[in-house]
Amino acid sequence: MSQQPWRETVPEETALDMENLLGTGIGAAREQLENHGWFLPFALVVENDGDVRILAVAPQPAAEPELATEPESAAEPESASEFDANAMLSDLAELLRQNRGDFRAAALVCDITLVEEDSDAIHVAAEHEDGSVFAAVLPYAPGNNSGWEFGELAADENEPIIWAD
Repeated sequence: MSQQPWRETVPEETALDMENLLGTGIGAAREQLENHGWFLPFALVVENDGDVRILAVAPQPAAEPELATEPESAAEPESASEFDANAMLSDLAELLRQNRGDFRAAALVCDITLVEEDSDAIHVAAEHEDGSVFAAVLPYAPGNNSGWEFGELAADENEPIIWAD
């Protein structure tokens, strides 16, 4: 496997942390897709001792109901579109900023639409306390039989939001 150019510009520990976040993020999102057909945004952190943790926030409804005539059901939601993913990403980013002293690297993982490719994709945006950033996308589509077909993992642009100051 060839080294990615960005890897040569960061310290080895940073590269390992970023690769760990990328692999874990892609793996967890794929698992949710395969089990549920969708996934909600989540975050990953590499704690100062090197352990990786997953973080999530409570989903917010996508829209307020007009008038509830039936009692709320405790059933699982049928799709991620029932939630405000942008609000969840904002909440996750704020949580990461507020607690950034507790970890050395973090990533936000979400579902995006690649308009030019007419495809959905898993997006992982990783950031390290040393200022390094890296992001990648993994396109996916429903498979012919069942399950999902995944495209090629590709680098994406990313700006720091956790250690932006």
